[in-house]
Amino acid sequence: MNPLLNLTDTPSFDQFKAEHITPAMQTAMADAKEMLNKIKAQDEVSWDNTVEALADLGEKAGRIWGVVSHINSVADTPEWRDAYNALIPEVTMFFTEISQDLALYQRYKSLRASSEYETLDYAKKKKLNNDLRDFVLSGVELPPDKQIEFATLQQKGAELSATFSQNVLDATDAFSLHINDKQALQGLPENALAMLADFAQEQGKTGYCVGLKAPHYLAIMQFADNRALREQIYRAYAVRASELDDAKRNNAPLIDEILQIAASEAQLLGFDNYAALSLETKMADTPDNVIAFLRDMANRAKPFALRDLDELKAFAKQHGVDELQAWDMAYFSEKLRQEKYSFSEEEVRQYFPLSKVLQGLFQLINELYGVDFVEENRPVWHSTVRYFPLMKNDEKIGGVYLDLYARSGKKGGAWMNDYCSRRQKVSGSLQLPQAYIVCNFAPPETDGEARLSHDEILTLFHECGHSLHHLLTQIGVSGVSGIEGVEWDAVELPSQFMENFAWEYDVLANMSCHKQTQDRLPESLFAKIKAAKNFQTGLFVVRQMEFALFDLLIYKEKTQPINWQGVLDEVRKEVAVVPMIPENRFAQSFSHIFAGGYAAGYYSYIWAEVLSADVYAAFVEENNRQKTGQRFWQEILSQGGSRSALDNFRAFRGRDPKPDALLKHLGLVE
Repeated sequence: MNPLLNLTDTPSFDQFKAEHITPAMQTAMADAKEMLNKIKAQDEVSWDNTVEALADLGEKAGRIWGVVSHINSVADTPEWRDAYNALIPEVTMFFTEISQDLALYQRYKSLRASSEYETLDYAKKKKLNNDLRDFVLSGVELPPDKQIEFATLQQKGAELSATFSQNVLDATDAFSLHINDKQALQGLPENALAMLADFAQEQGKTGYCVGLKAPHYLAIMQFADNRALREQIYRAYAVRASELDDAKRNNAPLIDEILQIAASEAQLLGFDNYAALSLETKMADTPDNVIAFLRDMANRAKPFALRDLDELKAFAKQHGVDELQAWDMAYFSEKLRQEKYSFSEEEVRQYFPLSKVLQGLFQLINELYGVDFVEENRPVWHSTVRYFPLMKNDEKIGGVYLDLYARSGKKGGAWMNDYCSRRQKVSGSLQLPQAYIVCNFAPPETDGEARLSHDEILTLFHECGHSLHHLLTQIGVSGVSGIEGVEWDAVELPSQFMENFAWEYDVLANMSCHKQTQDRLPESLFAKIKAAKNFQTGLFVVRQMEFALFDLLIYKEKTQPINWQGVLDEVRKEVAVVPMIPENRFAQSFSHIFAGGYAAGYYSYIWAEVLSADVYAAFVEENNRQKTGQRFWQEILSQGGSRSALDNFRAFRGRDPKPDALLKHLGLVE
C-alpha cells in the first residue's frame, strides 16, 4: 500500500519514499477527475453536492501534494527533488484546470443565485464568494485559447519558483570553509565553535567548517574578531545563486522569466500589472496606496536609521575601523549593544534552554486561551521533530509538528504551514487542524540542550502565533478555516502579536534556567534586554522598507522583464542608509517574492504590524491576559478567513486600526 494514499490524522512520515510520489499523485488526480465529472453531471445544485463535494476531491490530492512539498523543504534529497520537480507541471495543470472549469463555475454561480444561498451561514457565504472570485482570477471567463495560455503560464511559473528555491538551497549547502586554526575563529562563543566542529566532523574533517546556513553565518558575522573571515563569509553569502557563484544555479534569468510570467498573467486577466492582481485578495486597495504607506514609513524611520548608523560608525572608529563595511555591521552592532546595555546575546542565550522555553511558551498559551500542548509520539520525517496535540478540557482540538534545528537539505528561514484544516464534513465527522512549525536554530549542545537567543525566542513565538491562528479556529468550512482565506497582508497579525509577550518579564523569567547556576533570568538583565529593544530599529525598518518597495515596484511594471537590479539600486538610494558592495546579489536569493508566495506582498509584514501593535495595546490597556485573550480568540483567531480581517479587527478593537501604537512600539517617535 502506498502510504501517501493513506494520509490519515496520523500520517506515516517515516515511511514516505520518493518512489511513492508519482503513483500517489496520479491516482489522486485520476480519482478527482472522475469525481468531478459526477459532480457536474448532477441536475440539482446544492452546497453539499457542489462546494463540499469539490472540497473532498481537492483535499485528497491537495494534501498529498502539500506533504510532498513540505518534505521537499525540510528533508530534500536528490531522489525526492527529481520526483517533485517532474510532477510540478502535471499537478499545476490539474489544479488550474479545475479552477478554469466553466461548468463548475456555472454551478457555483447557480448556487449563489439560489434560495439556498440565503440560508447559508456567514462562513459558507464567504467561502462561496471567495471561490467565485478565485475562479475569475484563474481565468475561467477567458476564451478557451487564452485559458490554455494562462494555464501554461501558471505551470511554468510553478516550475521556475521551485528551481529558484532549490538553487538558493544548493548554493547555501555547497559552501564550506575548512579552518584548522582555532585562532582564526577568535571571538566566537563556545557553543558556536562546537557547532562548527560538529559540521567539520559531518564532513569527515578535523577542526572547524563554516557553512552558509543561518546559525553559521550569523555566528561569524556577529562574533568573529577576524575581519577578513567576516568579509569572506559575507561575500560568499551575498553572491549565492548568482553569476558570481555558479553559473548552473544563477537565479538572474529566472527572475526575468518569473516577472514576465506574472505580468502576462495579470494582463490576460485585465489588470494593469501583477501588483494590482496580487492586491485583489488582500486588505490594501491599490499598489500606489501601499507604496505611499511604505514611503511614509521609510521617511519616518530614516532619521532614526541615520542616527543609528552615525553612532555605529563612531563606535567602529574608536575600535580602529575607519570605514564601516557591510561585514562589520552585525559585529560592531553586537559590540556596541554590549557596551551600551552591558549584556551580550551569548549571555542571554545561557538562560534559555529550548525545553524550558517551550514549557514557558505553552504555559503562556494556557493562560491566554485555556488550552494545553501535550507531547505525543508519532511518525516524523526526522528524529529531532516532535509532535504536540492541542487540548481543551482534555479534548483534542488540533496539533502541531515542531522541526526546529538547521541541517543539510533543509531550507533556511522559519515558517509555519498546515497539514490540514478544521473541517466539519457532511458525514458529521470533524476533521481537526494540524500544522508544522519550522525553524533553523543551532542544534543541541554537548549537554543535549539547544539554547536560544532572545531573537530566536521571538522567531519561535512568531511562528507559534501563526499556528495558533490555524489551530484555534472555530470555523469548520474548508477554505475559510484557520489561516485559509485570510487576506495575505493580515495573516501576520497573530504571529507578530505573539512576539510582544517575549518582551514581558514574567514570561521570560518563567522560561529561563541558567546553564551553570540554574537561576531564573534576573530582572537586572531583563531591564537591559528591554532597554535595548529598539536598538537600531531605524536601521531595521528602512531595510524592511527597501525589501517591500523593491518587491512592489518591480511587480508594478507593466512591461517585463525590467532592469530589476536598477530598481533595487534606486530604492536603496531612496531609503537605505547602509551602502552595499557592488557585487551584492541580494535579489537572486530573495525567495520570499520569487518562490515563497510573497510576490507584491512583502509589505504585508509591516502592514500587519500596524494591526498587531494596536491589538497588543488592548492587552496593555486592559491588563488582564485571560479576559482579553479570550476576546482575541473569539473575534480574531477563531474566525479564520470567514470574515474580513478589518471586520475581525473592528469587532475586537471597536474601531479602525491606527499606526500610533506601531510607531511607539518601534521607538520611531521622539
